[in-house]
Amino acid sequence: MKTRILTTFCLLIACTALNAQDRKLEPESEVTTSHDVTIKGQKVPYTASCGTQPVWNEEGKPVAALFYTYYERTDVKDRASRPLVISFNGGPGSASVWMHIAYTGPRMLEIDDEGYPVQPYGIRENPYSILDVADIVYVNPVNTGYSRILDKEAKKSDFFGVNADIKYLAEWVNTFVTRKSRWRSPKYLIGESYGTTRVSGLALELQNAQWMYLNGVVLVSPTDLGIKRDGPVEAANRLPYFAAAAWFHKALSPELQAKDLEKDLLPEVEAYTLNELLPAMALGGFLDEARKAEIARKMAYYSGLSETVILQHNLDVPTNFFWKDLLRDEGGFTVGRLDSRYLGIDREDAGERPDYNAELTSWLHSFTPAINYYFREHLNYKTDIKYNMFGPVNPWDRNGDRTGDNLRQAMAQNPYLKVMIQSGYYDGACTYFNAKYSMWHLDPSGKMKDRLSFKGYRSGHMMYLRKEDLESANEHLREFIRATLPVKGAPAKY
Repeated sequence: MKTRILTTFCLLIACTALNAQDRKLEPESEVTTSHDVTIKGQKVPYTASCGTQPVWNEEGKPVAALFYTYYERTDVKDRASRPLVISFNGGPGSASVWMHIAYTGPRMLEIDDEGYPVQPYGIRENPYSILDVADIVYVNPVNTGYSRILDKEAKKSDFFGVNADIKYLAEWVNTFVTRKSRWRSPKYLIGESYGTTRVSGLALELQNAQWMYLNGVVLVSPTDLGIKRDGPVEAANRLPYFAAAAWFHKALSPELQAKDLEKDLLPEVEAYTLNELLPAMALGGFLDEARKAEIARKMAYYSGLSETVILQHNLDVPTNFFWKDLLRDEGGFTVGRLDSRYLGIDREDAGERPDYNAELTSWLHSFTPAINYYFREHLNYKTDIKYNMFGPVNPWDRNGDRTGDNLRQAMAQNPYLKVMIQSGYYDGACTYFNAKYSMWHLDPSGKMKDRLSFKGYRSGHMMYLRKEDLESANEHLREFIRATLPVKGAPAKY
């Protein structure tokens, strides 16, 4: 009896120890599975590799592990000419989940045609994925997704900042490309939101520190990239977005509602912004009162706000007030920040800003269960590490952000390199007109403007959530990739 009790006790201790083992990420791991997907009517076989790859310090010690998902088409004979797309999301603490399972990847989450959550949660084939023309790796920076710091003595400042982020990721990309034997492949960076800051800086860092040259950079819903636009420029640049969001909610006059958004309304508002609003706002408190009243009337006409509130803000209406006020008297709804098609309900109609971001709660509603299910049950990557949709990366050092100029310098040094910008008209955080402004000022000389292009969509920050834009945006990526593959033997020179 004593022997049986002792054995049972030992087994209990062993099981307890097994169940209580540390929940930590392995610095190196990989699980590969085989799949196929039908894209544009063509069956595409591929492998999906989920794993971790270390970040090393200067002594060669693993201090962090980055989680990635790598999709590689398997029926390609010439791997050297096969493009590789390296994909980042933003935040800066956001996982590489959004574009992964909603935009470019071979599988996408279950949502309706406008991007709203549906149940049961899950995934389905993405018939518009760019995997037919390029292999893709989705990278999760430190503390996003499953990526984590491994060394408790590591300095957070080595990861959490504009330039620190760029430096360690460039080294990581070098190792990944080497391990996967992709040095000869045409390479592309795509980033969304803060990811555009990241890839703009990486373009130059990869060239100057890793000697890796790119064919293209895609900026999805870009940030300001360190390009200054303070004061009147920042304030005036909001109006085209206000007009787009108001038009969507039918908050404009019948005359303006009858106009086509892209062909008629936005070009009109953009011209007014540049030619009349900006010069007027530059005068500040010395703007003539009659002219100020005239400007307020026109801003109200284009924005759906009242002349009174525009004058109360001295023409400088914050976006958070716009999200709160646009529909204040029309049901009391707020409109979303990252996508103003989404509606929210606040505790009270009064106030200067919404209680929450209506679009983000909707997205987390559908993305979180989908990505957790997808990795564990579809790609067979199993871990007890929590998948951080948004991870702890603060304080984030934003000093020294010259990423726009970094991208310009990378383009100047590399005649092959071209840039495409994709923006949704209803994005109130990284507005489409600010994206255009960044494009105009990325290269002040104008000598490289034929290598810069812009595409706009009738949706928000994640324009691909709308089915119509998912199809067209991916097709624009295909066209961009094909257009940036030089003819065999064509030299990179001016």
